[in-house]
Amino acid sequence: MKTLFEEIKASIKNNYNQDRSFWRPVLPWGGVFTIKAGRKAVSCTPLYVEIRLKNTCTIDGFLMLLYVILNENENFPRELSLHLGREFVDCFLYLMDTYSFTTVKLLWIWDKMEKQQYKSEVHKASLIIDLFGNEHDNFTKNLENLMSTIQESYCSNWRCPTRVQEDQQRTININPPQEIPHGNLIRLAVDELFCSRIELCEERGCGGLREFSQRVFCHGPPPFVVLNMQHWKSEDLAYVPYYLDLSDHKYLLEGATLFNKEEHHYSAAFQIDGHWMHYDGLRNVNLILLNKPPEFLLLSSLVYIRATEK
Repeated sequence: MKTLFEEIKASIKNNYNQDRSFWRPVLPWGGVFTIKAGRKAVSCTPLYVEIRLKNTCTIDGFLMLLYVILNENENFPRELSLHLGREFVDCFLYLMDTYSFTTVKLLWIWDKMEKQQYKSEVHKASLIIDLFGNEHDNFTKNLENLMSTIQESYCSNWRCPTRVQEDQQRTININPPQEIPHGNLIRLAVDELFCSRIELCEERGCGGLREFSQRVFCHGPPPFVVLNMQHWKSEDLAYVPYYLDLSDHKYLLEGATLFNKEEHHYSAAFQIDGHWMHYDGLRNVNLILLNKPPEFLLLSSLVYIRATEK
């Protein structure tokens, strides 16, 4: 039996211009999980016989991207198992390949999310789990220490009260430049975060020069990185780099998540074998092959995978 990934690749290869959609819905929005309760369930309080998921777009796009990434490189499942757990990775792939989409969402919710990250209530005989919110809170922040980075800095003034500093971050937040320079804004902003530099020390009355070392990954270069782009304006996203150099490693653009502010809804785009696809779990036809790379004007995040070393 073909895996879901193999089915998607086959549909790309055999597509016809009049039908560029995948043959069945993938990771549809929401979900209902029916509980096969035994006799002991009668004594449980509160009693519910199904779980209903709402507003799952805050994890759907990233789950789709995670599935594609795990299938892009034969070493990625093993590497990601070190951060996410071998049992989680194996179960995640099995559930996706068996089209158990509601179960795979519950796997993420119960295995990776904290209870305070979502709302839940019992209504009649249903447990309702509502994931309305921000995708970076519901997904990116739950990737353990996968993208943790650290940067050290030293002030030239021996009397500086904070002469040696360390800045550690668990996620990669890319802030737009305060002054809009010429060139690739995203690459410039990434370099500002990762590259070594010298600046005036900001400690009051210090006057020294602070030297920042190159930012490095705490646990080695991860298989993929998520750049949080939610503070960028659409006019600053005219050009999205197809590769980045992060801590002496090359990363290639794999996909992105998009945010529609009017609908407060997330979707995703990703490429397989150079072909771009758009995923939107809220639509009936939710996986479509694109004629050209998508426009990234509604960008929430960029996802890059580590290039294979030759």
